[in-house]
Formats: sequence, C-alpha cells, structure tokens
Amino acid sequence: MGYPVIYLIEDIYSIFLAAVGISVNLITIVILSRELCGLSKCINRYLVGMAVADLLVIITDPILTHIRRVFLQDTFLHITPVCCLTTFLRFATTVISVWFTVAFTFDRFIAICCKKLKAKYCTEQTATVVLAAVSVLSCFECVPWYFIYESKQIIDNVPWSCVLIQSFFTSSAWTVFELFHRILTPLLPFFLILLFNALTARSILAASKVRRILTSGVNGENRKDPEIENRKKSIGLLFSISGSFILLWLTQVAYNIYRRIADVRYYYSTSDPRLITERTAAMLQLLSSCTNTCIYAVSQKKFREEFKNTVKYPLNLFIILVKSKKQH
Repeated sequence: MGYPVIYLIEDIYSIFLAAVGISVNLITIVILSRELCGLSKCINRYLVGMAVADLLVIITDPILTHIRRVFLQDTFLHITPVCCLTTFLRFATTVISVWFTVAFTFDRFIAICCKKLKAKYCTEQTATVVLAAVSVLSCFECVPWYFIYESKQIIDNVPWSCVLIQSFFTSSAWTVFELFHRILTPLLPFFLILLFNALTARSILAASKVRRILTSGVNGENRKDPEIENRKKSIGLLFSISGSFILLWLTQVAYNIYRRIADVRYYYSTSDPRLITERTAAMLQLLSSCTNTCIYAVSQKKFREEFKNTVKYPLNLFIILVKSKKQH
C-alpha cells in the first residue's frame, strides 16, 4: 500500500504553510513593532500579540508535529517527554491565538460602544495585561494535554514515541476535560466574537446615521465625515480579522460536534470521509495563522507600503553589495 494521499497532501501543505507562515508573521511583527502604520498603540499591541501567537502556532503545529514526523524521525523530538511537551505547546499556542482574537474584538467593542470605559480600558498598558493574562490562563488550561500520551517503547532506559493512553477513551474525567476544552476553544470564542461584532456593528450604524444627518449640507448633500471614515476603516479591519477566523475554524467546530455526537473513535481506512474531513478541517484551521497579514495589506495603506519596503530591503542591500564588490 502506498503512502495515503490525504497525508501526502497534508505533508506538502505543512511545508508550504511553515515557509509562508513564518515569513509573513515575522515581517508583520517587525512592521507593527516599528509603529509606523498609523494605528493606536493599543491596537498595535494587540496586532503584534496576535502575530506572535500565530507564529508560535506555525512553529508548534506544522513544524514540530507534521514536519517532525516526516523529516525528523529518530531524533530527540521523538523522545516521549519531548513529544508530550510539543503536544502541550501545540494546544496552548492555539488557545492563545484564538483568545487573542477575542481580546482584540472585545477591545474594539469597548472603544466603539462604551465611550466612558474607552479611556481607561483601551490603553497600551491594559492590552499588555490582557495579553499576558490570556497567555498564562491558556497555558494553565492546556496542562492536562501533556499527560495524554505514554511511551511506545523504551530503548536504553529512554522512553521513545507517543501513543494515546487507554484511559483517554474510557475515563469520564478525560471526556469531561476534552468537552470543556472544545467549548472553551473555539465554541465560546465563536459566540463572543459574533456577539461583540453584532453589538459593535449596531452601534456604528446608529452613530453613523446620526452623524450623517448632523453633517449634511444645506441642500441635503452629505459631506465626507472623517470620524465616519475612521470608523469604517476600524470596523473593516475588525470584521475582516474575526470573519476570517470564523470561516477557517467553522469546519473544525462542526466536525468536533459531529465527532462527539457520533462517538467517532477510529477510522476504517485512510479514504474514510470522516478522516478526510478531519484533516481538511485541521489544515483550514492552521491557515488562519497566515491570513491576518493579507488582511492588514488589503485594509491598511500604510501597512502595504511598509510591507513592500521591508520585502525590498534585503534585495536592495544585495544589489548594493554586488555593486560595491564590482567597483573594488
């Protein structure tokens, strides 16, 4: 039997995603850290945090999970404690990435809908505290994932490889924990993001209608209102980020619900539609760690300019070095 097609596709996809994801997220972190995109310090802090979280997801999932399995066999990464650690990190970074998106959505909700709280909450210091708290709580919640594996074999007193412990399928404690985890990420974030976006959109539409009436010309002609334009840009960025997250996670959420209801514990073959659905959902979920850069580029003119300059910089530097060597 040859190598299963679905796994071959996933391996190629993981290599491509790792190369693209690391590149775009590193560039995004550099650009946003320079604070030249005209964004507030608060928004900038959240976007940098989200880019860092997405970068860590790319490192811990495609690289330390899929690429390790294909290209790094018989290395220390397959020692059982290391394997357990990478599993914990994979879950923790994913949870952090998801809840950073929720935190950003909530911050924009406060900024637009709660004017009295905006001055106190929507600050760089608060953003730092929120991101730190989310990171710590997410890591704490994911600690049990470290213990779902046991060693497959012991060689020279060193435990190698990871296999799921039998109690993971039979213990009610593990069932409750997995259900809690799936509700916490991403079912609850789905609900919160949709709720905050709906409330934010309603507030913006109501405020924009009032401002259009107040700023209309004598002859009834509407003038351009800078405040409304800024709100449109802000809501465009917010809805693009949260909308992309929801679309790319939707298949994963739907399949997890189905898997729990149907009590799916194994697959009949590598061509089982359920297995193909599961792996496709995982690939779409990982793609969400690369989309924010595209969203920034489409919605933020200054970000596009800085992105072009950052990408061109190594090429320009190389050209200068080549010319200097020719002159000597």
